[in-house]
Amino acid sequence: MDSYDRREYWIESAEYDLQTAKAMLQTKRYLYVGFMCHQTVEKALKGIFVARHPEEELPYIHKLVRLSNLCGITEELSEDQLFLLDTLNPLNIEARYPMHRSLLFQSMTQERCEQLIKETEALLRWLNAK
Repeated sequence: MDSYDRREYWIESAEYDLQTAKAMLQTKRYLYVGFMCHQTVEKALKGIFVARHPEEELPYIHKLVRLSNLCGITEELSEDQLFLLDTLNPLNIEARYPMHRSLLFQSMTQERCEQLIKETEALLRWLNAK
């Protein structure tokens, strides 16, 4: 698979995960909205990484700011975009482990989820243009 195909794979996967986040919002499964927003951004960043570093092995990490650093785009991100990365980052772990789920359930309201999707969608458009 060449670097273009690899990037396309990650972009398509990110788009799919964004649609999944929207489906989770519709079914009021708020816990997974944040998780899928994280996955959306993670996959978009991995798409940038494979396009910019076609000879390198894709890192097995999930930390969004770390991925943006590896992609070389952190300096281009706005403060709001960096804040979104910081907001989404723990949602990857907290949605998976029982010790964090109860606190996460309380914080994931419909309004918060709607805002996360809106911001994730905007960031995904920006990342896809890179």
